[in-house]
Amino acid sequence: MSQVSSQRPIALVTGASRTIGIGASIALTLAQARWDVAITFWRPYDVSMPWGSDPEEVLSLRSNLQNFGARTLAIETDLSLIDSPLRIFEAVERDLGVITALIMAHCHSVDSDILTTSVESFDLHFAVNTRATWLLVREFGRRFRSPPGTGRIISITSDDMAGNLPYGSSKGAMDRIVRSAAWEFKSLGITANVINPGATDTGWMSERQIDLERRRVPLGRIGLPQDCANLVKFLCSKDGGWINAQLIYSNGGVQ
Repeated sequence: MSQVSSQRPIALVTGASRTIGIGASIALTLAQARWDVAITFWRPYDVSMPWGSDPEEVLSLRSNLQNFGARTLAIETDLSLIDSPLRIFEAVERDLGVITALIMAHCHSVDSDILTTSVESFDLHFAVNTRATWLLVREFGRRFRSPPGTGRIISITSDDMAGNLPYGSSKGAMDRIVRSAAWEFKSLGITANVINPGATDTGWMSERQIDLERRRVPLGRIGLPQDCANLVKFLCSKDGGWINAQLIYSNGGVQ
């Protein structure tokens, strides 16, 4: 474990590979709020997606985190592998210290419906979105050493269902795991919440999709990564410590 002393609490943010993404926005917002921040990313997934992957984005994110005074660590890891959560925690504790907040913004998402989903795709979605979440939460609970009332577990979810079977169902299972931690870790004083940010503009929507989503939102705009990051910052603060075991819809009022 790292012997380096820091007055800043330490957050682990998974799924922070793209500058425009929710994970990166959360990491930067916490760094501004005087957290040290470790991030994980997995470029092969981004490469397989329409938006692609730029290796410079992770370097830029780390530089921006450091500009806010944060000590940082970036770990490229495949969360479908069972030993990845253990290796992540060991690396963060070695380089930064004991994690106070676990924020999970990672995901695997490939659209398919009940009839077209393959067993391989189903299993991969559950390995990344569900099993990795359980293993990360388990590792966090095993290693938590901060004062009661300071620990935070937060995950980012979605209520996609029809036409997106493996993603939506694996996220639903993830929700239950995280909210269960609020009760199972109550002796440690850890809060555990799930955020559903609704459709968020992270570069995956066409102009037509953005326009349709904007019409569904009473506030007349699409959700931005910063909207989710602002809520995460509040939940991680002392003022957010009374909110626990909740699935929070932070989607601008979409019904």
